[in-house]
Amino acid sequence: MPDDDARRALGAAARARRDELGLTQEQLALQADLHQRWISNLETGKRNPSYESLRRLAAGLDLPASELIRRAEQRS
Repeated sequence: MPDDDARRALGAAARARRDELGLTQEQLALQADLHQRWISNLETGKRNPSYESLRRLAAGLDLPASELIRRAEQRS
């Protein structure tokens, strides 16, 4: 899978989970200790997260990082 597709799939998976939880980007950013703009850029496929950021994002989404990646891979 090309990098752009992988980033978009990860962003889509994160947004779908955020929507499932009824969270705004701001609320998720607070829970994950990330900036709201970072969340926005991730969801639109503009950000390639580091391992630590991915773990914080997944924790904010109440998922293991491996589950978030699995969901992203299902979208591609």
